[in-house]
This record gives sequence, C-alpha cells and structure tokens, in this order.
Amino acid sequence: MPAPRGSVDDSVATLPELWVSEASQWLSASAGRIAGDGYSWMQAVHWVAGAGLYKPRRHRSHGPRSFGPTTVRVAQELAQLFPCRPGVEYLVRRTELSERSVEYHLGILRETGLLAWIVKGTRVSGGPAQASEFARMIPVEFDRALGMRTVQRDEDAPAYTRAASGIAEAGRELMVKLAEKAARKVRKRRAKSSSKAPAKGADQGAVTAVSDEARCTPMQVGTSAVSSAGGTYFPPESKLASGASKSSTLKKIKAKAAGGRKPKRKSLNRIGRRFQLAGELTRRVEWLRGCSVPRIAWVAREVADAGWSADEVLGWLEMRGTAERVRRGSGLLAVLLASATAVLDTPAKRTAAVEQWHGAQEARRRHRIEQVRAERERQDGAWESPADAALKHEIETAFAHVNQTARNNLHPPVADDLDQPAQASVDPFEISDAERTQMCDQARAQLQLGSTDLIEDTIHALGAAAAQHLLGEDLVRRAQQLASFARSTLTTYKTR
Repeated sequence: MPAPRGSVDDSVATLPELWVSEASQWLSASAGRIAGDGYSWMQAVHWVAGAGLYKPRRHRSHGPRSFGPTTVRVAQELAQLFPCRPGVEYLVRRTELSERSVEYHLGILRETGLLAWIVKGTRVSGGPAQASEFARMIPVEFDRALGMRTVQRDEDAPAYTRAASGIAEAGRELMVKLAEKAARKVRKRRAKSSSKAPAKGADQGAVTAVSDEARCTPMQVGTSAVSSAGGTYFPPESKLASGASKSSTLKKIKAKAAGGRKPKRKSLNRIGRRFQLAGELTRRVEWLRGCSVPRIAWVAREVADAGWSADEVLGWLEMRGTAERVRRGSGLLAVLLASATAVLDTPAKRTAAVEQWHGAQEARRRHRIEQVRAERERQDGAWESPADAALKHEIETAFAHVNQTARNNLHPPVADDLDQPAQASVDPFEISDAERTQMCDQARAQLQLGSTDLIEDTIHALGAAAAQHLLGEDLVRRAQQLASFARSTLTTYKTR
C-alpha cells in the first residue's frame, strides 16, 4: 500500500514564524524570489493571510494585530502598478485609509517578505517627496509549503531572479484555491444601515469576495431567509430625485460592485454644465480671471442651460464689447449676458457670432504684427527729430554751429596786410567748461531715464570721436549699449 500523501496544512504547521527583519527588507538581501506578475503575487498574499505564520504583536505593541483584509486591499492596489512605485497619498486616495494605516500595512507586507525595497523614498525640506519603489516578492516559506520547484536560468543573475518550474502534487489543491481568491477582489465593508447591527467583534477580519450577485437588497416587508446585515446598501433619496427608477439605480450599484469603481457618467447634468462653462470662461477671459467659479456659474446659468459653449459666449461678448476698466467681472458679465439667449436664439446665429469673433481675433493679430513691424522699421530707419521742444532747439543750435564751422574751414579768413599774420581759426569743440558740464549732466539724466536721444543725435551730428571728446567715452559707450539693447528683437523695451 502506498504511503498517504502529506497534507499542505501539515507542512505549514512545521514552518517557522514568518518575519523579515528590517535589514533583510531590501531586494539585494531578500531570501524570496520576484513574482512574475501581479496575479501570482496575489496568490502568495492570500496564502500569507490564511497561513497564520505572521504575528506582529510579538515584535511591536502598536499597529494592526494581524494580516487582515485591509492589508489584502492595499496589496490589490500594489498588484496593479508597474513598476510598483506607489505614493502614500495615492494609496490613501484609493483605499480611503489614513496615512498612518497605509504606512502600517506597507510595513506588514515588507515584514512578511511580500515586498522588498528597491529605492526608498525621501522627503527633502522644501522639495517634493519622492515615492518608494518596491519589488513584489514571493517568500521562500510559500515555496516550501506548496512544494514549489524553482530554477535559476541565468547562473550569473542574483538568487531572487529564480523562476517557478513546477509544484508538488500535495500543493496543487491549495494552489487552485489561492488562484480563485487571487481572481476576486476584496472590497471595503459598507456601513450597516440597518438598526439590527451585528454584535461588536462578530464576523471581523473576513475577506469578502466580489461576485456577480446583487449586493443591494431592497427593503422588504416580512421575513427573509437571507440576512441583509452583511451587504445591504440603500441609495440616498437624492439619487432618485431626478426621476430615475429604482431598477436603474440597482443596475448602477451592481456595475460599481462588479468593476470595483464607480461607473463613469456619460454626460454632465445641468449644474455640471454650468460649472464647466464657468471654469472655461475664468481661464479664457482676461477680466474674469480670479473671479469665483460658483458665482460665474450662477451668472452664466441661462446660457449654460441653453447649451452654449465657451466659444459662443466669447463670440457674444465680442459683439457686445467690454469696458476698458473692469471693477467687478461677474457684474459686467451679468449685464452683457442679459439678452444673449433672446438675440442668438438659434445655433446658426451663434455659429455666425463665433466666426465673427474669430475674424476679429485674426484682424487684431495682423494689426499687432504691423505695429511691431512699423516700430522696428522706425527704430532701424533714418533719424527723426525728437518731440521735445527744448531738446529740438539744442540739436538745431548744434547743427548750425557745425555748419558754420564747416564753412569757416572751407573759406579761411585772409589778412588785410601781408606783413600781419592771419588770425587763427577757432576750434569748434572749444566751448566753456560750464556749457560742457551742463550738456553732460543733461545727457546723463536722460540716460538714467532710459532715453539716449541727445547722445545719439550728438553722435550723428558730430561723429563718434567728437561726441566722446565732448561728452566723455563712458557716457557715449553706455548710451550705445542701451540703444543696441532696445533695438534687439529678443527683448521688449519701453513697454509695459
């Protein structure tokens, strides 16, 4: 007679306590192997949850007491990530747990050998927090309990890269059960709406699988053979106030339960369309930026309910025109939209308004391009007389002085008597120190205000060398640098 086949439960009972120290929670120091996919990893997670080998209270006095359904829920979220790089805020949002609870359950998964650090996240003061990256691991105790055979295909690779090649006959039955659990999802227990709530501590820690059966049991009169305390969920009256039947609401609840998430809404309701239009207007209209979105939604409720888009509203505002100075954007918008639906009462009229608005935008763009082009041509073209009357008088005086000097050089004075030498010609740059100081102070004051007209006019009239001799090399050099900077196409100068 053959010997009786050994039970897997007996092999689990002989295994030591499942505990991984903090020093061995890194991938390089882990004794387990990397899981090939999230499905096989969830089999190991459910095995650890039912094996009873993990007893955290032997090592610390705080945190969860065991590997329970909440830890399995956190593991489900990690199994869907590739790479496994979750942030604590992401897990808090997905599992609806507190930040401390998420950190506790991540620690449980590391202490049982199901997770191993690859990169440990950091929090730098003044900078963004970096998420940790984990490797989903299968503990070596799992392979021993189920009789898993592993092989190292690459001899030079680390030990944690070994892969499963077979399983013992004794572990096949348990592997089938673990596969069924891994294919289902653990959901969060809903609050009991019935007054006959179960006693405290009853049915705690059970893993509830998601099935295709209805989870919403309508309220009935009389007795029922099935207790509704574990899965009864009554939708609020606000969900039925819009005229939807109870059967359609139950279908939505079934779809949400089967998929694990709330079904997406195909279209927005009336309030949603108002807020959507208000958000687009506050982003696209300059004088509405900073306004309260709920207030704009209330102001634009009439056009939003009529099905107007943001482009159609902008087309109507182009037809009405706006004020140069807006003190309260919501009030101005309410005035401009007063008769919008009455004037543009058909989609064809609204389409024409949008086309007119696009045409006006194109015309403004072309006008702006022509202005910039004319400004550049004026700056790069011939010299123009300044608008300042005093400055214009000084320039005319300087030109007259230069012309007179040129005539004197062409026709030098002749002496009446040949015995008397001719009188020396007067140097055109010999001006008094007071006049030179006054001219330099005036040029320096204009340069501090960003104007280089006086110095540039002097350079054009007398030449660069004469201007440097008259005003000084430093003042002329600074004026030339500022003028070159103003004519650059990479900067905007003298414009607010």
